[in-house]
Amino acid sequence: MITESSILLENERVLLRPLSGDDFECLLPFSLNEPEIWHYSLVSPAGKDQLKNYIREAVADRENGISYPFIVYDKLSAAYAGSTRFYDINENYKTLQLGYTWYGSAFQGTGLNRNCKYLLLQYAFEVLGLERVEFRADAGNARSMAAMKSIGCTLEGVLRSHMPNAYGGRRDSAVLSILRDEWFGSVKSKLGLQL
Repeated sequence: MITESSILLENERVLLRPLSGDDFECLLPFSLNEPEIWHYSLVSPAGKDQLKNYIREAVADRENGISYPFIVYDKLSAAYAGSTRFYDINENYKTLQLGYTWYGSAFQGTGLNRNCKYLLLQYAFEVLGLERVEFRADAGNARSMAAMKSIGCTLEGVLRSHMPNAYGGRRDSAVLSILRDEWFGSVKSKLGLQL
């Protein structure tokens, strides 16, 4: 489905480019200084070795065609801000998931996420021709849930005790989505006005 080896998505605020092993130094300050970013994550790149593994696995997944990770560059502050990706790509069903999104604390709540999601959703629906983009999050992550709803996602439900969490327990996973008709019907224009 994603046949381009180097997808670049860009507007006046943000540049998303393929994550590579060379990006280790760009993301290391977050890994060392802000481990709380990944409190709700299943895979945490907190710490030098974990970040190396995180990037290595993400790049391998892209090479195997099962995900497409990006590094996020904030043009406003002229700094790298975090990472996001397409994953669980299903060409037959014309669906994928958008997630593994994280930003350093200085970039949260600044409008950066809206710009990233606009570009990613535009690519998914208008270039790839998808019918559905799905999002998942720990149902207890209020900040993430609010961010997804604010860009136009519809909450479909909660998968109870869906998977292990990073703390030895189990998490409930919220499932949200945006459909092709919703993107072209209202989500695109509303999200575009908020950029």
